[in-house]
Amino acid sequence: MQTRTLLARALLAAVACSLATARAADPLPSWNDGPAKQSILAFVANVTNPDGSGFVPAPERIAVFDNDGTLWGEQPVPVQFFFVIDRVRAMADSHPEWTSKEPFASILKGDVKAAVDGGERGLLELFMATHAGMNTDEFAECVKDWITTAKHPKTGKRFLDMTYQPMLELLEYLRANGFKNFIVSGGGIEFMRPWSEQVYGIPPEQVVGSSIKTTLELRDGRPVLQRLPELNFNDDKAGKPVAINQHIGRRPIAAFGNSRGDQEMLEYTHYGRGARFALLVLHDDADRECAYGPARGLPDVHLGAFPAALDEQAETNGWTVVSMKNDWKTVFPVAEPPATRLGQ
Repeated sequence: MQTRTLLARALLAAVACSLATARAADPLPSWNDGPAKQSILAFVANVTNPDGSGFVPAPERIAVFDNDGTLWGEQPVPVQFFFVIDRVRAMADSHPEWTSKEPFASILKGDVKAAVDGGERGLLELFMATHAGMNTDEFAECVKDWITTAKHPKTGKRFLDMTYQPMLELLEYLRANGFKNFIVSGGGIEFMRPWSEQVYGIPPEQVVGSSIKTTLELRDGRPVLQRLPELNFNDDKAGKPVAINQHIGRRPIAAFGNSRGDQEMLEYTHYGRGARFALLVLHDDADRECAYGPARGLPDVHLGAFPAALDEQAETNGWTVVSMKNDWKTVFPVAEPPATRLGQ
């Protein structure tokens, strides 16, 4: 009996060692072997080979990633909008006028679609009402408290657990090869910064996003940055290259997105000198996540659309289009992060 136990333990140890070796040999284990994965590996090998014609020095290896729909889920609305919904509900008692004022009334009735369909002006009003009126430290704590436990209404998963495992591996792979990864998102810069390092390994100074205006004020003799109900910068579409220039100061050599809002960022990256790489995530897996386009005959959506024209541009320019259904072995991480609160 003891001999069989020892043999079983030795076999388990050998299997574990074999799996660990295989994982080390494959930096992208959640990606199926195919053109998409091979294009990534070939690009990284090209720009990191000091003897090759495509070599790029480490300081110039800048990679930019959209967040919503590229690094984590964005349907039926982006995660930050769920934060807005919960903030409206939490603040409603102090704003009785919201029960009859749109789009607040629709949010309080649970009709999120009506609030979104109301247009950009209404959405901006929602964001200003729920994101301003506090200083930057208070807002960061508010985001941390919410994001730690907030869950998607359909999947029941924490939003922090709805990051895409293949993209987490890609971030780590690039980092291990001398790349500096940046988030460049239409989402709020101060909404993403409190948790981006723990979740993605991307520190706050490498997060670029939309912002509202702030002003320096003294509170009890101490300076604080007070958040104002006024848009400062919209980091979407043509705004993304502008923000990259302002915040990063280098043109990226690699860009990753999933929608029309990322087109200009991919173009800006593509038309630089030397080796370039651009990738789009196509959400075509209704079973494991969701399916939307309208490229390739997939359902159209109000937010996060991947139009057919963008798909055609990707083919013309040689951009990689990742099929979530065919190119990813898994979508979400299997195990939940151990932390119950950010920073602990």
